Amino acid sequence: MTAARRAAVVGANRIPFGRVGGAYASVGNLEMLTAALEGLVARFSLQGERLGEVSAGAVLKHSRDFNLARDAVLGSSLRPDTPAHDVQRACATSLEALWGVSNKIALGQIDAGVAAGVDSASDAPVVVTDRLRAVLSRVARARTIAERARALLALRPADLVPVASGTADRHTGLSMGEHQSLTNRRWGITRQAQDEFALASHRRLAAAYEDGLFDDLMTPLGGLTRDEPLRLDTSLERLAALPTVFGAPPDATVTAGNATPLSDGAAAVLLASDEWAAARGLPVLAHVVDLEAAAVDYTGGAEGLLMGGAYAVPRLLARHGLNLADLDLVEVHEAFAGTVLTTLAAWADADFCRTRAGVADALGEVDRSRLNVAGSSLATGHPFAATGARIVGTLAALLARRGGGRGLVSVCTAGGQAVALLLEA
Repeated sequence: MTAARRAAVVGANRIPFGRVGGAYASVGNLEMLTAALEGLVARFSLQGERLGEVSAGAVLKHSRDFNLARDAVLGSSLRPDTPAHDVQRACATSLEALWGVSNKIALGQIDAGVAAGVDSASDAPVVVTDRLRAVLSRVARARTIAERARALLALRPADLVPVASGTADRHTGLSMGEHQSLTNRRWGITRQAQDEFALASHRRLAAAYEDGLFDDLMTPLGGLTRDEPLRLDTSLERLAALPTVFGAPPDATVTAGNATPLSDGAAAVLLASDEWAAARGLPVLAHVVDLEAAAVDYTGGAEGLLMGGAYAVPRLLARHGLNLADLDLVEVHEAFAGTVLTTLAAWADADFCRTRAGVADALGEVDRSRLNVAGSSLATGHPFAATGARIVGTLAALLARRGGGRGLVSVCTAGGQAVALLLEA
């Protein structure tokens, strides 16, 4: 085992993200993940290469996809003996995958690997009723036609109706949007501030496309060449006209326009040692410096469900003697516009940082000209497990364009968790 070294972000690839029921309505997780992976292989001429590891995952996952990462490898042009495994940490799944692969590179256990994520809201698993499942189990165990018939005759029409997929948290009974509405109220985040932030996300993503940022980060699929949720024609007036969909008046401020749309998509990041990249003449966009995970107690209302980043980031930066002023670019996942705004407010609050996050002082204000500069989840969409890889690929490319610097990623997740990542170029 060699001395610790930093894993390099060599590059990334994703497919354009689609709206639920849109361009990828009939495309499953395996096809999307394989497309993102194969696009990465093609971009960096990795056909026939054996990588040390491919780590990937999905949040909405069929039982048939129990070996999703390995199946994607076998459907790609990588050497078939490339190891692969599945991982999951809700919306930070591909960041968790990156954490594992980069640590293996840092320890000298592997020289190169891929971290990826995929999700299809269009192809979410259908859940059957408990009664139907029990009857089907009895049918499978039956030894005669008569036994099968008796088991099936026990079914009632209501048993055949699929169980609707719920968005409510099992501990609180509230949806993410309802949780975010409560957090918005606690921090005094207005509807107008959320709409303005959402509008900026769409405008910045549109500008990034025009600037060619994604030319080396994206592989078209199914005729889609740009993120389907992107709205070029949106305006503050249109956003302000949308009805609220979460929370109760007069505190309801979350709308379909300032919340991330349900989406389909996949993204992948190529990680390697500097030596492995140099031997193949491949670029190094940035290096993985460190990561931090956090979890909050949201079940009793002590903290907001999506406030994990407000804790993970201060701890990560404190470990390196940094604050927000030391960062050149900051990427905060836009689960809701309010998620970003409440997190920013917490970082600027000295009492919160000292008494809750456990650091010496406030992190300070984030320069908005350095925040989510190419747009983010409100405009791209949010295929849960793919978002971390999308953000890392975009941030690494932006840092390389700048000629260097430090970049921060913060991704909140279901279950009151978050993962933060520090990149340096």
